[in-house]
Amino acid sequence: MEPVAGSLCHDEAVTEEFEPALVPELLVTDIDRSIEFWCGICGFELRYSRPEERFAYIALGAAHVMLEQVGVGRNWITSELESPLGRGINFQISVPDIDAIVKSLELAGVGLFMQPEIRWYQLANNDAGVSQFLVTDPDGYLIRFQSSLGRRPTIR
Repeated sequence: MEPVAGSLCHDEAVTEEFEPALVPELLVTDIDRSIEFWCGICGFELRYSRPEERFAYIALGAAHVMLEQVGVGRNWITSELESPLGRGINFQISVPDIDAIVKSLELAGVGLFMQPEIRWYQLANNDAGVSQFLVTDPDGYLIRFQSSLGRRPTIR
């Protein structure tokens, strides 16, 4: 898909293709470095950008994220920004297989916050399994990539 200029809310062609219910907008210190990490290493696709505002809209499957450079354009800052940004939050991103992203991060020399693991989480009537790992982006946002292992009866 070609990058689309303009606002997502007002571009009918874009909104017909996808309308995620939640799209976080992350303030970043260097948009180019962030795009390289998210798109070049982690496999997101640049959907559109506004270079003059240092803004990018990226997606990987159904996961959509907006990136905006601090100090350019209109930043909505509620308090002083201190590194690492995004303290207290992690973004779970479901992917078909975490292995390719782990390898890409390794080749780029990016260390993981948490090594890959398999976890089973208890639900109401069964357990859901995931293979997952955690990594921080260049500004310290914590990202948890996970792949589903399916469901199994709850083991008690």
